[in-house]
Amino acid sequence: MRHDHITSAKQLSRGDIETVLDRAREIAADPSSYADRHAGALLGLLFFEPSTRTKMSFSAAIKRLGGDVVDMGPVEASSVKKGESLADTVRVVEGYADALVLRHPSEGSAQMASEFVDVPLINGGDGAGQHPTQTLLDLYTIREAAGLDDLTIGIMGDLKYGRTVHSLAYALTNFETSQYFISPESLRLPQNVRYDLDEEGATVEEHTELDPVLSDLDVLYITRIQKERFPDESEYRKVAGQYQIDTTTLDAASDDLTVMHPLPRVDEIDHDVDETSHAQYFQQAHNGVPVRMALLDLLLGGNQ
Repeated sequence: MRHDHITSAKQLSRGDIETVLDRAREIAADPSSYADRHAGALLGLLFFEPSTRTKMSFSAAIKRLGGDVVDMGPVEASSVKKGESLADTVRVVEGYADALVLRHPSEGSAQMASEFVDVPLINGGDGAGQHPTQTLLDLYTIREAAGLDDLTIGIMGDLKYGRTVHSLAYALTNFETSQYFISPESLRLPQNVRYDLDEEGATVEEHTELDPVLSDLDVLYITRIQKERFPDESEYRKVAGQYQIDTTTLDAASDDLTVMHPLPRVDEIDHDVDETSHAQYFQQAHNGVPVRMALLDLLLGGNQ
């Protein structure tokens, strides 16, 4: 990899992405050949927000490479509760680990923290900012299902606060794609993200309804409305449950449509969709292990 740290999808070129995805495909095909690739390596986990998939798949990834984790544990049981700064925390933990994964509620926290450490630091989600490793597993899922060029993708739900959306939108500018963003007016893409996409020459359309574009889509990427990001709960209640799909919704879709969701879902996707050929969200979550194995392998010197 060209990078010491992975803090934003904006830093990833098409070559970077393809390097990770190709390595992930190799790992998925023969995971046993990577079993002792990084024996003795330790991955430091610093999660200041709740996580299931990101934390567990990173743990699984380093262990499947022969390494192990050192985990800061709950914030309530750490020195953060004594007033320790993030900069000091990462400086301390880098002495215990060969790489770090940081999840933090403050946008920009991963970039700031990376300036204080010499071991690779990976952004596991920074508030409403970025989630680059989620994007890598999303791209892997899309590539395996539909390819990454000549692609029309609809991204629906919370586009304002959805860090997975922001990262994915930036990464897709490396490929020949059309991006349709579907959301309530109050949850449209942030202006800075839309400006960056326009600067990159991305083909972008914004919509408030799914029906007019559904039949054009190769991929539908759905996100939940993130209650925890709203400064005012009354604003959340105005949009909660506004975007939901079921098998009837998908009658108008292409037979080859891939439906994705970074999870957890609330009520955006009816459980009857799970049994259709469209549903890829659980496979998407499972893909986090080979993709994060590939990324860790490359950051820890697997190029050699």
